Amino acid sequence: MRRGILLYGPPAAGKDTITDVLTELDARYVRFARLKIGEGNTKGYRMGTPEQLAALEARGDVIYRNERYGNIYVVDRPGLENAMEGGRIPVIHLGQMTGMGQVSSLFTAHWVRVLLWCSKETTALRSPQRGDKDTADRLTAWDATEADLAAHPQTQWHLRVDTDATAPREAAKRIDVIVRTASSDA
Repeated sequence: MRRGILLYGPPAAGKDTITDVLTELDARYVRFARLKIGEGNTKGYRMGTPEQLAALEARGDVIYRNERYGNIYVVDRPGLENAMEGGRIPVIHLGQMTGMGQVSSLFTAHWVRVLLWCSKETTALRSPQRGDKDTADRLTAWDATEADLAAHPQTQWHLRVDTDATAPREAAKRIDVIVRTASSDA
């Protein structure tokens, strides 16, 4: 069975850092580069056009789409198929519960769901340290993530990590153990 990791959490909770450590632990882990239609940061994204998005939508290949910071972000079927080739395990970063549900229900794989959390104060500190020019928008997104999570108390997580208190390497090791255990159970 194909496998993947869904990392959910507010801005600056450590999704990038923990993904980097996962890729160091095992080369099969790969950050899933979402398709981004818009401007700004290009690192970690496949930049696309409105025409590409329309073509994906026409074929039914958009698994999840959201708009934030004036951009459109897409999890697409061809992108996920490619990311899972050769037994690779994509790590998808999400900040919306709807995206968690859509990816896990519309793309067949064993998805390990991980909640990464940090305080709003930590987001306020980490955001400019990582080069964000829109920290106020990131804090608004933190509020939206907190409300979104509160609206979905029934969500089943394989792991919850407080990144204020847990080092990235420790978090990545815990995630890796869950993925390996799930693989041996399959």
